[in-house]
Amino acid sequence: MLERRNIFLHGLLLTLRRFPAVLWSYVFNLGLALLFSIRLHSQFSSIMDHSIEAQRLTGGFDLGTAANSLLRLQDGPSGGSAGAFSSIPLYLLLYFLLVPGTLFCYQTKSPARLSTLFHQGLLFFWRFVRITILTILVSALILGPLAFLQTKWAEHVDEHAVGRHAFFATLAGYIILFLVASILRLYFDLVEVYTVQLGLHLRRSGKPDRRVRRALGPAWRTLRTHFSQAWPIFLFLTLLGAAAVILTARTSMHMLAQPRVWPTFLLAQLGLFVLLFTRFWQRAAETSLALQNPIFTSSPLPILPIVGKVNPADPLHPSRLSSKDQPWHNPIDPIPNPEPASPSLDEPDPGVFHHDPAKPPQ
Repeated sequence: MLERRNIFLHGLLLTLRRFPAVLWSYVFNLGLALLFSIRLHSQFSSIMDHSIEAQRLTGGFDLGTAANSLLRLQDGPSGGSAGAFSSIPLYLLLYFLLVPGTLFCYQTKSPARLSTLFHQGLLFFWRFVRITILTILVSALILGPLAFLQTKWAEHVDEHAVGRHAFFATLAGYIILFLVASILRLYFDLVEVYTVQLGLHLRRSGKPDRRVRRALGPAWRTLRTHFSQAWPIFLFLTLLGAAAVILTARTSMHMLAQPRVWPTFLLAQLGLFVLLFTRFWQRAAETSLALQNPIFTSSPLPILPIVGKVNPADPLHPSRLSSKDQPWHNPIDPIPNPEPASPSLDEPDPGVFHHDPAKPPQ
């Protein structure tokens, strides 16, 4: 029987043991942010270098001026938000490479080297693309009608309520939408974990099992059976990462008027790093849950019990099994006896065993 572990603590332990995976993901995300912020900086410069309103951002932060500047980027000759959209394919490429490699390192004893992450990411690349497409389709079918109902509910609240009551009524609809989305995210996270677990086994043809559909059932059974354990941990880590981002962002907003920028930058990056760490912690907790509920639970070869070392009260003891239930009972032996059959003669062959008593021995 598999050892039952606390997936919250075991997930933290897995994340710390494979900490280079978190670091590499942070480095690549930071590199993408810096790369595409250069284009954003040039767009802001073309708008604000010759504007008196720019002093409202350099001498003190004005949220209205910043929002107006972002809106004006859409009207500029530099292409608007094309740079932001061009970063999405690169982000997805890194996602499809780093996440499968990280899940592989979580489920095996392989160190989280960059070469291992990229190699395993290439092996599972198209499987994770199919999972992402399936996630988008299922989420659109479930969250789309819920978002429509939420819009109608918000309109109803605006017509019949005001003030704090209207705020909390509208917020309740968004919370329900968020909770349903979190369940979908948790389920497809488990699908990704089981897809990696399935790829570690070979089919009868000797090739790795690449069938994503075989991971859908085990992920659903694990989610249904351990929902009360997995979902609260998933929500807690999500809220923990969001709280870190909100806290650091709020503090950074109050530090924007300082003469030095690097403390604000480090504080904002700390919040983003905590958010990334909690996401990897979620993946590790899901991996711990999947390792305790694997797809393959039995060995393909039977293990015969040893009579002298098995408890007689055990239901698998040979004395408590009938002849048909014993694992070694096989009426037809598929392996022939390598020894030749002994001859079944009634008496010795006189041609071989010949003895003449009249002739004295020499």
